[in-house]
Amino acid sequence: MTGPNCYFRRSRLSGRKFRLLLRLFCLDMEATKIAQLTGLNRNSVNLYLRHFRERIAMLCEAESPLRGQVEIDESYFGGRRIRGKRGRGAFKKVPVFGLLKRQGKVYTQIVPNCSRPVLTAILKGKVALGSVIYSDGWKGYSGLVDLGYKKHHRVDHGRNQFVKRKAHINGIENFWGLAKMRLAKFRGRNRATLRLHLKECEFRFNHRRDNLYHRLLKEFKINPLN
Repeated sequence: MTGPNCYFRRSRLSGRKFRLLLRLFCLDMEATKIAQLTGLNRNSVNLYLRHFRERIAMLCEAESPLRGQVEIDESYFGGRRIRGKRGRGAFKKVPVFGLLKRQGKVYTQIVPNCSRPVLTAILKGKVALGSVIYSDGWKGYSGLVDLGYKKHHRVDHGRNQFVKRKAHINGIENFWGLAKMRLAKFRGRNRATLRLHLKECEFRFNHRRDNLYHRLLKEFKINPLN
């Protein structure tokens, strides 16, 4: 008996085949390998993986605001590096704003630019007031204490200052490095799919101590995919 598929309402896959596909996804296998192991068409596998990532993105957005000691930073994804174009304003790269609670979870969001209004709007929605903020010296982070944050500590990367007592953003920078390595492996740097791949990186990081398979299987059983 393969059992009915109670995890995806419109799926033709049996419950057993769906669980196998999900397990391989949680093991971080590439779509080509998953197709070989499941006997499914590569395009079908990609369609299922997109459904998984879309639900994961929804779960990430529903997380409670971060609070406590929070590191903030932006990074740039996609495109090819052009000589003389680095950092903020890098040529044809997508800016992403990130927030990380120390020893806790991360949140990412693609942004149109890294101006103060854009970044502070996200902060106010995703970081509880009264939290302590750590950042680099980017001018877009000015005035955070006036918004209601308890303290704002900075390090000046422009002067090769990366740690000043407890002030650093090593945690979020470590996440950027992990995300970029993973996106390179899974070819997730395409602008059309970047957000979903970023959210998957975020989800995997936030649940790094959990059994992802059991976590997602339970989610799909309670709220089946469509």
